[in-house]
Amino acid sequence: MRDGPTTSENEFYRDNGFLSIADFLQHDELEEWRAKVDAAVMSRGDQRLSFAIEDATNIASQTSSKEEQEYYNRVFTQRVNLWQTDKEFKELLLQDALGSFVARLAGVDGLRVWHDQALIKEAYANPTSFHLDVPYWSFTSADAITVWIALDDATLENGCLFYLPGSHKARKFDNVAIGALFDIYPDWRDVRAIPCPVPAGGAVLHNGLTFHGAGANMTPGRRRAITCAYMPDGATFNGQRNVLPPEYLATLSVGDALDNEAQNPLVYGRHPH
Repeated sequence: MRDGPTTSENEFYRDNGFLSIADFLQHDELEEWRAKVDAAVMSRGDQRLSFAIEDATNIASQTSSKEEQEYYNRVFTQRVNLWQTDKEFKELLLQDALGSFVARLAGVDGLRVWHDQALIKEAYANPTSFHLDVPYWSFTSADAITVWIALDDATLENGCLFYLPGSHKARKFDNVAIGALFDIYPDWRDVRAIPCPVPAGGAVLHNGLTFHGAGANMTPGRRRAITCAYMPDGATFNGQRNVLPPEYLATLSVGDALDNEAQNPLVYGRHPH
């Protein structure tokens, strides 16, 4: 794995809100990530979240209508917080090198896992509409960051990510349904999206307020990726459930620190006193 971002990479991320890195993992690391992600996904079965809940929603789409849910079920297969149900994947995801790289790019003193997410675009799957991440999560921060690691080549043909450069600087926190972003923010319609194809083992990192989406998979093969979303240490609960288990959610009040190690482990920085 790369030791850390370069000065020019840090500057690009600050200016654009995303960064593409072709050689994020070495070949042997890629094979390890592939094997452990595949095993963790298989062991989870059909259960999206790490806990069973009758009304669990599609975490990526955050939609409520039956039609929207059916659409996003055809976007990708997803499994959330695999680190909570698979020991070997947990060790891989929580390694110091990964947390350090992401925190240094985000420019924060401390970093906690929000959730990981396996995203598998099946053959001829639907596109992922442009959206924001942070407005759906249980904390509000302009320093949230996600790493998206390609386990297969991510190409223009099979659904690589696209970003609107500089959109994170708009600091939009409004909760907008996926697919309606440009209806709410029409001033961004004229900004040309930048595609980020990366080879297997490459990664794309983006700020949680950067407008982004992904194309359809127009091939007969799968496009596997594993992501992890992070929040800065010290982030507090904003009242939204998102991926929080019901038992933990019941203990929280708005403004409480999200520092439960069993739910949001610290991967960079020091533990609070």
